[in-house]
Amino acid sequence: MKWAGGKSQLLAQYDHWFPRRFAAYFEPFVGGAAVFFHLLPSTAGHRVRLADLNEDLIEVYRTLQVDLEGLIQRLAEHAGQHSEEHFYRVRSWTPEELAPVERAARTIYLNKTCYNGLYRVNSSGQFNVPFGRYKNPSILVEPRLRAAARALEGVELAVEGFESVLEHAREGDLVYFDPPYQPLSATSRFTSYTRWSFGEAEQVRLAAVFRELASRRVQVLLSNSDSPLIHQLYQGYPIHLVRANRFINSKGDSRHAIHEVLVCSFR
Repeated sequence: MKWAGGKSQLLAQYDHWFPRRFAAYFEPFVGGAAVFFHLLPSTAGHRVRLADLNEDLIEVYRTLQVDLEGLIQRLAEHAGQHSEEHFYRVRSWTPEELAPVERAARTIYLNKTCYNGLYRVNSSGQFNVPFGRYKNPSILVEPRLRAAARALEGVELAVEGFESVLEHAREGDLVYFDPPYQPLSATSRFTSYTRWSFGEAEQVRLAAVFRELASRRVQVLLSNSDSPLIHQLYQGYPIHLVRANRFINSKGDSRHAIHEVLVCSFR
């Protein structure tokens, strides 16, 4: 999945701070799951719980677990019909009226063919990103789907908020938080991954959860913007700067390298 704020490009920088040992792994804002897939060798044989408030996203991962062949078949059908007309027809479908495998295929198809791979919904939860003019979008990449399905075997999946991790994480576990970032400016307020907003009040609540987990000796990592509020909320914990290129922006000249932060509870 393409995902705004995805961590694929930052994994080499993160490697230095990932703990060598942990019991269970929890990721409450799983998004495109780049960190989970990267840590896969370390999570083998351990409990893993991936969660997000985005029902469409979790539906994709669940379908990979239980109906991989059906998903591949339906994505092949989308690939065979792909056009601007087909895109808007699929976008207009009501997800609640579809079977789970059809919902998952719809999500992947729209993700691979919409403008900039952006996931955005309106206040009613309706996907509203326009058509992306790609010459040859990768709608169906079967080897990656099969690899993802293998990686997700035995993984717990949940549609739930970040505070639920307090019910599950124990001493020695690893929790990675990758929330919608605190905006650096008035024009960078993109938090529409679900129909619910994620503003300053939610950042404060998340920081309280981080501190509670840390007090229980859970190993916690958190990504966010390099903003005054984030530095204030996590004062007293190691805050590491990482360099990121951000490409999901309507203006090409605004797509440049910036600093983000990685907050650690254990170093």
